[in-house]
Amino acid sequence: MKEASVRDLRYDFKKIERLLRQGEEIRITKRRKVIARLLPERPEAPRKMPDFMARLRKIYGDKVLSTPGSEIIAADRNRDL
Repeated sequence: MKEASVRDLRYDFKKIERLLRQGEEIRITKRRKVIARLLPERPEAPRKMPDFMARLRKIYGDKVLSTPGSEIIAADRNRDL
């Protein structure tokens, strides 16, 4: 565990930030007494993307559309409003 003074926080924050990014816990002191602790943020686990194809297969099964989706969209865009 490292120590840094309030003055270090104010004038040399880059050094403290670097230590935090390296996973160090830092005790903040004022007049040689510890007044706070800075803890590095725990890294978040990567979020897993949902399996959209599995969802579609669960909903629709092996059903195949007679008209491709691109043709349905093109026909919808060309209709008169």
